[in-house]
Amino acid sequence: MKIALAADHAGFEMKQLLLDFLQAQGHDPLDLGTGSLAPVDYPDFAVKLGNAVLSGSAERGILLCGSGVGASVAANKMHGIRAGICHDTYSAHQGVEHDDMNVLVLGARVIGFSLAQELVSAFLKARFSNEPRHVRRLAKVAELDR
Repeated sequence: MKIALAADHAGFEMKQLLLDFLQAQGHDPLDLGTGSLAPVDYPDFAVKLGNAVLSGSAERGILLCGSGVGASVAANKMHGIRAGICHDTYSAHQGVEHDDMNVLVLGARVIGFSLAQELVSAFLKARFSNEPRHVRRLAKVAELDR
């Protein structure tokens, strides 16, 4: 699967580790930066990642910042992006199955790499259920965008 990854400076090191992890799992990661620990603004990377997902350059995205909160808020401002900050595996797969989440947001200063691997695996293995109740709810969420 083609997966876009982006991070601010706080998520840079974990992003680098996740790039290798995704390649080892047979995925095709797309690194959208940042490329160092130098301070940058998380909204810039949320936009890069969101655009990659919306354009079809990537099927899903993984976005990192220090807590995950700022990146999640920024990504969800983009019409068509459904980003969820997840620090447990249930939310990582349920967000896809019920809410058609297309971006996983992680707080690199909140979780360790081992948990990040579990979350990414749960997120990528999950598929939207297409159950009528979830489709109905997503239509209501889309209406909020308008």
